[in-house]
Amino acid sequence: MSGKTIRLCALDDIAPQAARRFDVEDRRLALIRLGDEVFVIGDRCTHADVSLAEGEIDSDARTIECWRHGAVFSIETGEPQSLPATKPVPTYRVSVVDGDVMVTIK
Repeated sequence: MSGKTIRLCALDDIAPQAARRFDVEDRRLALIRLGDEVFVIGDRCTHADVSLAEGEIDSDARTIECWRHGAVFSIETGEPQSLPATKPVPTYRVSVVDGDVMVTIK
């Protein structure tokens, strides 16, 4: 099943080791940049509906921590790595094309 590909921003618009929230159609997305790699996950913590893009990134563990209650999520799989979250956040296919970050929404 393919999807709709949407430009989020230029890669240079987001600093390395940073995250930024985007609202795309009916979804809140967190774009996370680790060096030259980019990841897109759902931006709502599954524990308390808080923006994950405002959380702390651990580039070695490839995780992001919810700033509100400390739930940690894998930025690769969306799976929770710690309580209080028990449900994963969605992940999205993302690529960099000609310097632009593109996400595919199904």
